[in-house]
Amino acid sequence: MAVDNYSSLTVDAIQQGLRSKAFSAVEIAQEAQRFCEAENPTYGAFLSFCAARALNAAEAVDKKLADGEDPGALAGVPIAIKDVILVEGEKNTCASKILENFVAPYTATAVQRIEQAGALVIGKANCDEFAMGSSNENSAYYPVKNPAAPDRVPGGSSGGSAAAVAAGMAPLALGSETGGSIRQPASFCGVVGVLPTYGRVSRYGLSAFASSLDHIGPFSRNVKDSARLLGVMAGKDPRDSTSAGAAVADYVAGLDGNVKGMKLGVPKEYFAAGLDPEVKTRVEEAIAALEKLGCEMVDISLPHTEYAVATYYLICTAEASANLARYDGVRYTMRSKNAETLSEMYRNTRHEGFGKEVTRRIILGTYVLSSGYYEAYYRKAQKVRRLIYQDFKNAFAKVDAIVTPVSPSPAFPLGAKTSDPLEMYLSDIYTITSCLAGNCGISVPCGATSEGLPVGLQILADHFAEDKMFRLADAYENR
Repeated sequence: MAVDNYSSLTVDAIQQGLRSKAFSAVEIAQEAQRFCEAENPTYGAFLSFCAARALNAAEAVDKKLADGEDPGALAGVPIAIKDVILVEGEKNTCASKILENFVAPYTATAVQRIEQAGALVIGKANCDEFAMGSSNENSAYYPVKNPAAPDRVPGGSSGGSAAAVAAGMAPLALGSETGGSIRQPASFCGVVGVLPTYGRVSRYGLSAFASSLDHIGPFSRNVKDSARLLGVMAGKDPRDSTSAGAAVADYVAGLDGNVKGMKLGVPKEYFAAGLDPEVKTRVEEAIAALEKLGCEMVDISLPHTEYAVATYYLICTAEASANLARYDGVRYTMRSKNAETLSEMYRNTRHEGFGKEVTRRIILGTYVLSSGYYEAYYRKAQKVRRLIYQDFKNAFAKVDAIVTPVSPSPAFPLGAKTSDPLEMYLSDIYTITSCLAGNCGISVPCGATSEGLPVGLQILADHFAEDKMFRLADAYENR
């Protein structure tokens, strides 16, 4: 039987189709492969496909259905996995030449849980090299193009994951975020993207960029699907000491549309100079819609926001410098052939294998951690990080959630900011703060500019308050 309208299918639609026998999981896997291979040359969303893995998983789902067994919460649902998250037996390049031929020896906990729930891993999504970038132009292989406007960036670093969902190539995708790499591309591409609380999802099997900031999170076409996906992934993992044992709510069951009386903070720092007028208008319209649903708006201040970009780029580069030291040509990366001594092999391998942005961040991070500068830069940045954390704690003592723009602008043209790294870094100014504080957030589409470029509304909630965040986002989406 044919799988009609594959590109618009949601999790519910797929599972209803499987139960009614309108199609089989195998047919879903085959259609996903056909559709993605046809569309990928246009958008560059995938670096590789996992056809055999998806087909095997689909056959297992169909067998469970035939035997009358529960096939799982994500049965038969295709999902794209960002190419920094390990899937055993599949390539994990981190979009870098230095890992061009690296095959993952094990599967990340998040992916294990998703596959146990019946999902079909269809491919590894393109991204900025080692998740370092805000436009997905730093991939060592090819840039990703925004399905909403192919002359524009999809955002980064999880641009391939966002584009895969936006282009209808997969109803779900996994990304990673260190400073905005899920929410910003979700906003640019017009899909839903979620930053879980730090520790909510295990980082075991995530290629490390900045360990105290890295998160794994979902992309989807609607809020409910992201809620379902996060519910499957979330929870304590003994293989990740930073994963939290906090109870995981039934996020889907909590989507009751009842947000009346909820207090929402509107921080003045996020609506100041530098915010695109059309983005501001769309976000203010979304806030007005939430008011009509019965929410109460409260003016708040997050006073240390102005220090967020500098703080973030000191901490994340320092941690990146330490984490990426392992890629030296000795064990599992490419090795330079242009070296006669060990030190030359180290130096030349890293020079040939890493791109400009990764090199830039390693150099900056090494400087920050060097003797005489650690106290002046890294330690001071950690103290400011604590102040940013306290800003949010003070705010959440007064409000249930915070509403803001996701990015100061809509998606910008390809190549527009590649020559100015600082301007590129500033595109994450509204998302960096919550990563530093460790709380959760979501980007939900809230309209488009006059050029048809998507705009995202950001809803931030306190640590492990994803249930509130999802309820608000779902109520707005279905208003």
